[in-house]
Amino acid sequence: MAFAGTSTYIATDALRLAVDAAVTLERPLLIKGEPGTGKTLLAEELAHSLDTRLITWHIKSTTKAHQGLYEYDAVSRLRDSQLGIEGVHEVRNYIKPGKLWEAFEADRRVVLLIDEIDKADIEFPNDLLQELDRMEFYVYETDQTVRARHRPIIVITSNNEKELPDAFLRRCFFHYIEFPDHQTMQNIVDVHFPEIESRLVAQALEVFFDLREVPGLKKKPSTSELIDWLKLLMADELSRETLYQRDPSQAIPPLAGALVKNEQDTALLHRLAFMMRRQRGGQGR
Repeated sequence: MAFAGTSTYIATDALRLAVDAAVTLERPLLIKGEPGTGKTLLAEELAHSLDTRLITWHIKSTTKAHQGLYEYDAVSRLRDSQLGIEGVHEVRNYIKPGKLWEAFEADRRVVLLIDEIDKADIEFPNDLLQELDRMEFYVYETDQTVRARHRPIIVITSNNEKELPDAFLRRCFFHYIEFPDHQTMQNIVDVHFPEIESRLVAQALEVFFDLREVPGLKKKPSTSELIDWLKLLMADELSRETLYQRDPSQAIPPLAGALVKNEQDTALLHRLAFMMRRQRGGQGR
């Protein structure tokens, strides 16, 4: 298999090679990178390019590995037994398959996304080692083994909120999505807005990359936030004109709420603008 991106997803050469390597090795593809760099979208576009189904397991801080296999609802079974509900003696009626079970039983190869694995407890990745290695797991309540009919392509994303265990890392093919350079970002914008005014893109990208270089910024704006900002600018002629005529010493960019997401960074940008105005005033004297 050769993944070359899609008409709506720009994949670098390094990312394409990483996807192909993971598939060839039959290893999960562990993707890291800044938030908003397209980690989750990669799995969606990969499934689209293969014309197959995407099964997504969104991980939370309370998620347990066993939930990806199955859950046995003993409480409902006890309640139904007290009420005399028919079928209570069949334990299968109280087992809910998880996302891994769903992927293993699919009638064709699917893409399984384990999204933001680093949000879970530190033991979560280790608890999945055997299942991801052997592509099977045992259901104690029904005395059955669930095996993958077709080995799924597994994409695992992480935002580096916590370190993952070495034993888990050894079983993955790792790729870090570097933040797009200016030309790659231009290509991404062209995919999303093929009819966009070139002047707007040039000015917006200059402001965007300058903003990311501001020292002390708590949260740098991401690719997805740039796309949102451009969408707003395209819809607001007054904001576009403000951007074209923008004086760096006056204020933060128009509609900056799409790019700057906390009060600390907003205050920082206002302070920098104030200092620049004072510096210009001093030079004028």
